[in-house]
Amino acid sequence: MEAEGIAPSAVSAFESTFNSLVSGNTGMIPESTIAPAPDLVNAESFSGEPDTSLLASTVVLKLNGGLGTGMGLDKAKSLLKVKGDDTFLDLTAKQIVAMREEFKSNVKFMLMNSFSTSADTLEFLQKGYPALAGEAGLEMMQNKVPKLDATTLEPATCESDPSNEWCPPGHGDLYAALEGSGCLDSLLADGYKYMFVSNSDNLGASLDLSILTHFAKSDAPFTMECCERTENDKKGGHLAVRNSDGQLILRESAMCADEDEAAFQDTGKHRFFNTNNLWIRLDKLKEIINANGGFIPLPMIKNKKTVDPKDDSSQKVLQLETAMGAAIECFKGASAIVVPRTRFAPVKKCNDLLLLRSDAYLLENNKPVLNPECGGKAPTMALDSKKYKLVGALEEATTGGIPSLVKCTKLKISGLVSMSSKTSFVGDVSIVNNSDVRKAVPEGEVTGDLDLTAA
Repeated sequence: MEAEGIAPSAVSAFESTFNSLVSGNTGMIPESTIAPAPDLVNAESFSGEPDTSLLASTVVLKLNGGLGTGMGLDKAKSLLKVKGDDTFLDLTAKQIVAMREEFKSNVKFMLMNSFSTSADTLEFLQKGYPALAGEAGLEMMQNKVPKLDATTLEPATCESDPSNEWCPPGHGDLYAALEGSGCLDSLLADGYKYMFVSNSDNLGASLDLSILTHFAKSDAPFTMECCERTENDKKGGHLAVRNSDGQLILRESAMCADEDEAAFQDTGKHRFFNTNNLWIRLDKLKEIINANGGFIPLPMIKNKKTVDPKDDSSQKVLQLETAMGAAIECFKGASAIVVPRTRFAPVKKCNDLLLLRSDAYLLENNKPVLNPECGGKAPTMALDSKKYKLVGALEEATTGGIPSLVKCTKLKISGLVSMSSKTSFVGDVSIVNNSDVRKAVPEGEVTGDLDLTAA
């Protein structure tokens, strides 16, 4: 890692997770060692005048290192068009520019890019938002760590493509990247005190002045935005309290043993999940980094992969990662709040993308909001996971335009179909095509069950 020029903070962070691995630590958090998180303050209950003066000491950082390979993309996921001609990055940039104009405050904006996303992202901003692109300190680079041979725990090798020998260390790398790049020291020297961090594919995660004001007044060193879990969220990580010291912690699915899975998925017991929208006191972060010798010791997440992600027969490896939300356990006095679902609108699958592109969502202040005509609940989407896993497949199915979903309650599609903007799905809709030939969904209103196999 040193030969690759990787910063000492990132080397120390990897060394910490590696030592955890070889010491026999499984990374698991047994159900018997935790208790459910207590009731949390609801952000919708915040009252009082938001303090706009805090904007001068606040920085907004978007995690932008992902390529969206799971959706078949080969460039920064944030450059995917999500609403009309606007990409994730368009809408994020417009949110920042609008806030600067409204409050006459130059809110600082940063991106944590990876070597895979940096060039495309900066070129895009230079063309569309040259003022943002030219700002000092816009970009911070994500680190990389070696994949490990699953048997020997030695660094893995891939002769066909040596770049496959490395992997991103998870978004927990945020802290090592801030320290190792010198960005943390620069921000503190320039008077920045608060940082709001979120994923670039979550357009609901804009800088909220009422939450910022609450965070500043609370004097908490770290605050996590959570949403209440539903059945759809039961496989995602949840907030909990560690029995040994009463500290708030985050338990991800990879940290849950099979025998604890039922309790992990009990949304009545573990009620809150991490949105990955985090508020961080930069001065407190620096104190923790200094106290730990230059890094934050985060819990290890062990992922089993193959060295070549496109070749299941290639060498079996372990990828050691950390989650940035897990840092909640490192900040004494850390807190969590409940936020509305409007602040958690990520696009992870083509189900999400089709829904966001449709008329079920409108743009308000460059943020997607559910169309009032949906009656307060978004349609449930169930696109064929084999046929529409990749964005290219969805776009091929919607070359005629995006169908209307505003009157739809549930849409299930099995098989190859083509849709158009002249189609309106109403109520519960289930479409089946068991043939190998793509079939067109009829124009006009479509409701109920529709078998296109023989059409």
